[in-house]
Amino acid sequence: MKLSSQLVLSSLAVFVLTACSGGANQRRQAKDDFEYLNTPALEEWSVPADAQPQFYPNYQIPQGNYAGGVGKSVDIRPPQQVLELIPGARLERSDNGEVTLWLLRKDELDKVWQTVQDMVAENKISVENQTDSRIETGWVTWNSPDEDVEIGSRYEITRAEAANGRHGFKVSLIDWREGNQEKEVTHTNRERYNVFMTNLVTARYDQHVREEAQRKAQELVKHIPITMGKDRSGLPVIIARTQYNVLWQRVPDILPKLGFDIEERSQSQGTVTARYASPDDEFWNEIGVKPIDLSPGKYTFLLGDLGNRTSINITDSSGKPVEAEFLKSLAPVLAAVVKE
Repeated sequence: MKLSSQLVLSSLAVFVLTACSGGANQRRQAKDDFEYLNTPALEEWSVPADAQPQFYPNYQIPQGNYAGGVGKSVDIRPPQQVLELIPGARLERSDNGEVTLWLLRKDELDKVWQTVQDMVAENKISVENQTDSRIETGWVTWNSPDEDVEIGSRYEITRAEAANGRHGFKVSLIDWREGNQEKEVTHTNRERYNVFMTNLVTARYDQHVREEAQRKAQELVKHIPITMGKDRSGLPVIIARTQYNVLWQRVPDILPKLGFDIEERSQSQGTVTARYASPDDEFWNEIGVKPIDLSPGKYTFLLGDLGNRTSINITDSSGKPVEAEFLKSLAPVLAAVVKE
C-alpha cells in the first residue's frame, strides 16, 4: 500500500513475476512481428463433382462468431490466479470475470467480511455505498510496471449466501479508468483486477489468522511445564511439555532474557547457536531462582520433537554436551522466564 486508496502491485504476493524486460508494452505483447495478420482469408474447399471428400475432425475449426484481440491488442501475460489462502475455499468465476469464493462455514465468512471492512477503512478507500452485505468502493488506484498509465478501478464486494447453505463473498469490477480517462474495461483486465482485489482480501485474512495463531501459541507457552527428563536414548535432557512448533515460536524471546545472544537458527534442524554472557544480579533477583553456572562463550541449543513434548539439550563450542548438573540448574530458570 503506497498511499490512501493506492495499491502497489509489485509489493504484494498477488503479483506474478514476469521474465520479460523492457517497457510495459513489451511485457504485455509478443516479441515477434505480426505478419500473420496479413494471412489471406480462408476459402471454401473446392472438390470435383465426382470426388468423395474425407475430412479428419482433428483439425476442424469450430464454427461461430468469436470476438477477441489480435496483433498488439493480445495480452500475453499469464492469467492471475486466486491464492489458496483460505483452507477449503472453492473458487467460482463467472463469464464476465466476477470472482466468488465459497467458504465452508458462516463464521469464517463473518471473519472475511470483517477483514474486507477493515482493509477498506485502514487504507482509506472511499465508499460510495455500503450495507451489511454490500460495499461499493470509490476509485482504487493501482501502480503496476505492466501498465502504461496509472490504473483506477471501482468494485462491488458482496456477501453471497447460497440456498444450499454455502457462504461466500463476490468481487466485481464495476468501473475502469486509465490515467484520468474512464474507459470500457476489457475482459482480460476485468478478470485480472478482480483477482488482484480478491487476493488482497485473502492475503489480509491469512495474515490475521497467522497473527491470531501466534498469539495463542504465545499464551500456551506461558503455561508450559518444564522439567528434567530423558530423551529416546536415555540421556538427561530438559523436557518442555508442549509441541515443538509452539516452543520454537518463543525461542527468540526466551534465550536473550537468559543472556544468550542468538547468532544462527534452523527450525528444520532444531538448532539455535548463541553466545552467552551472564545477566546481572538484578535479573536473578527478579525471577527468584539461583543463577546458573555457565562460562561465557558460544553454545548450541538442540531442540528435539517428541510429539506432544520437546527435548532441550545444549552443547558447547566444541560440540560436547554440557554437564547434566547444568541442565538441572537451567530447567527452573527456563520455567521462570517462560511464565513472564
